[in-house]
Amino acid sequence: MKKTSIYAIGAIIGMGLTLSLQTYAGPSSAQESLPVREIKTFAEVYGQIKANYYENTKDSELMENAMKGMVSGLDPHSEYLNQEDFKGLMEQTTGKFDGLGIEIVKDESFIKIVTPIEDTPAFRAGLKPNDYIIKIDGVSTKGMSTMEASKKMRGKPGSYVTLTITRKDELTPFDVKLKRDTINIKTVKSQLVEPGIGYIRVNSFKEQTLEDFVEHINQLSKANGKPLDGLVFDLRNNGGGLLNSAVGLTAVFVPENSVVVSTKGRDNVRQNILKASKNDYKNPMDGAMFKDPLVNLPAEIKKVPITLLINGGSASASEIVTGALQDYQRAVVVGTQSFGKGSVQTIIPLSNNDGIKLTVALYYTPKDRSIQARGIVPDVIIKTEDDDLFGFREADFNNHLSNPKGEEEVKGSISKPLGSENLDKKAKEEKTQKIREKILKESSYNYMPDPKQDIQLKKAIEITKNNAEWKRSLGKYKANEKKIIQEEKKDKKN
Repeated sequence: MKKTSIYAIGAIIGMGLTLSLQTYAGPSSAQESLPVREIKTFAEVYGQIKANYYENTKDSELMENAMKGMVSGLDPHSEYLNQEDFKGLMEQTTGKFDGLGIEIVKDESFIKIVTPIEDTPAFRAGLKPNDYIIKIDGVSTKGMSTMEASKKMRGKPGSYVTLTITRKDELTPFDVKLKRDTINIKTVKSQLVEPGIGYIRVNSFKEQTLEDFVEHINQLSKANGKPLDGLVFDLRNNGGGLLNSAVGLTAVFVPENSVVVSTKGRDNVRQNILKASKNDYKNPMDGAMFKDPLVNLPAEIKKVPITLLINGGSASASEIVTGALQDYQRAVVVGTQSFGKGSVQTIIPLSNNDGIKLTVALYYTPKDRSIQARGIVPDVIIKTEDDDLFGFREADFNNHLSNPKGEEEVKGSISKPLGSENLDKKAKEEKTQKIREKILKESSYNYMPDPKQDIQLKKAIEITKNNAEWKRSLGKYKANEKKIIQEEKKDKKN
């Protein structure tokens, strides 16, 4: 999976988490006794490493590694963040960073461009998808990780970096000198797919996402020349992001003050109930400066039929939106089962300027469903070849949190047959690489799906156009969920 991680220069695209931007103060532990025996053993291990490891080790590195291990051992989504990691995560949440504006992937030994982000230095310089970056300021990228390449390409706005590019149609490599700039990652894309039917895609939840979403809704209505008859809302491959952003996007479609999501923390104690209210979806950093973007929405958007697309890459914050709209029967959910990450993380700054991303609660849909290690089941299941190949979900993590209601957990299909048993090893690898590249392309901001080629989108449009079918499909997930659980139990027995 490391080879398929997508990076925008200066920030990771897609966090796979629901993040609450706030400091967190837990209950006082002053009265709890220190685990003296364990601390003594820790000191003993530390001493043995310092005395006997084959090379000298820095005290700071040993201590940081110990803290990372302590936090990451809790669950798959908690981690210790050094200053560089902490800065990178904060860049992800704001959607702003200083760099070039390229989404990249490691392809074999070199760095490959997935796509340049629109209206960035990379886009204006004419860099193209599938270009290879073979040098950065004269340094070869052979064997370089995407993170290392990202670090070399980002920098202060106004500074320059030279990339050496190879392109399929060019006989020789060529240099491109780019001027770094502040990049605003756009997360919302839309178009009219048919007269009266709008399509809107969100690939992550950041600070600016709600405002951009409202702007796109208004653009669709204007382009249609009259109120929309229906809307297809695409959250496929959306790995999550900010909790308040997810609450805001849900508030677009449900009545004001409707419960969107609730959270329960230690000992199953309910911590928060978040509603479709500006007090719950406003950016906590804005304070009194917050201007509610929802006041600019067309009135019909609260009633227009919505068909919502999800797949195995839809996680966390995108599952919060999907769960709420499904509970209120505001949307027919189409696609394949979502990832199943039902936990909330918060960022806790530390005194040394490092930080901790810590799981502090599990979240529940308005009908008190927990999707932890289960995922959301669509009302209309439409499978693709991609879903069978990349069927990894929350329940597949070794140290994942169990479902708090004790309900059956659902694993992915990653260990199940891929439907390609008759292919030889080389053919399977080629097929895997082809689908991997397809998924990376479709996760990019610039990508716009074609209803003629995208069977899930095609079905979503059909349902949205047919009001009777749309109404019949609402709530069908219940029957689908029972079927999936039965299949999971059957697989375990076999």
